[in-house]
Amino acid sequence: MRTSHARPSLRSLQVFESAARCGGFTAAGAELGITQSGVSRQVSDLEGILGISLFVRNGARLRVTPAGQRLANQLAEAFSATWTAVNEAAQSDHVVTLSMLPSVAARWLAPRLERFMTAHPYIDLRITASRHLVDFAKEGIDAAIRHSPAPPPNLDAVKLADETISPVCTPEFARQNGITHPDDLSRVTLLHGDLPENWDAWFREAGCTILPQPGPRLGDDTAILQAVLNHQGVALGRSLLVADEIANSRLIMPFDVSLKASYGYWFVRPKDRPNDALTAVGNWVSEEFGEGC
Repeated sequence: MRTSHARPSLRSLQVFESAARCGGFTAAGAELGITQSGVSRQVSDLEGILGISLFVRNGARLRVTPAGQRLANQLAEAFSATWTAVNEAAQSDHVVTLSMLPSVAARWLAPRLERFMTAHPYIDLRITASRHLVDFAKEGIDAAIRHSPAPPPNLDAVKLADETISPVCTPEFARQNGITHPDDLSRVTLLHGDLPENWDAWFREAGCTILPQPGPRLGDDTAILQAVLNHQGVALGRSLLVADEIANSRLIMPFDVSLKASYGYWFVRPKDRPNDALTAVGNWVSEEFGEGC
């Protein structure tokens, strides 16, 4: 029978659970950073409040009673759930889910991930690569790198960069096919994408006297650039996505003729989400775009 209507403290319950799990007061004290006598006192107080014996004491040896074991098992589950909730709450401000096009994720972000992790080791950055316009609230997205002609409405938007569109190919492909003049592109394979700035527009800008020939159409920029890197033809490359390949000479722009892209890059986020980690990600993205465009 209970001797008191007082409710046990969380500390006493934690001490008892540790003692039951560790098999003794000394081990529990070492785990919790208190003395053996402190553990014994907490357990005795708990037994007094509950009005039951939690341990059978036989000299220096302890054995958990059946009632004590049932309580210890329930407390272990409760404490596990509690610490999981605490950890998730503590980490939530350090998790940032960022959406972007698959091509941007593969061609721009992936080579820079190590730099991000070095600069911000405490941020858990999670990438969602998708071509559809994400719903921030429904999909749990914190921010996005959008490729669009204007800043999206009802969002905080920072302009990252504009782009130019130019023919790109491998040095080997240009050499083997004798590409020295824009008209030479009429006799090689041209790879087509879904950009508003297409081959017809580029041929006009270059003053070509002939029209481009039909060629394979690939809707994804990553696939197009991989085909180019495999010496399959010439494509109109977006300056952001080909910058690294141009810098390391895996690709070249055979002609100094480019189109200004009608789409630019924006870092966008909901207006009601102030967050230090999210701000840090936005600043890093802006800096990286500034250096690479």
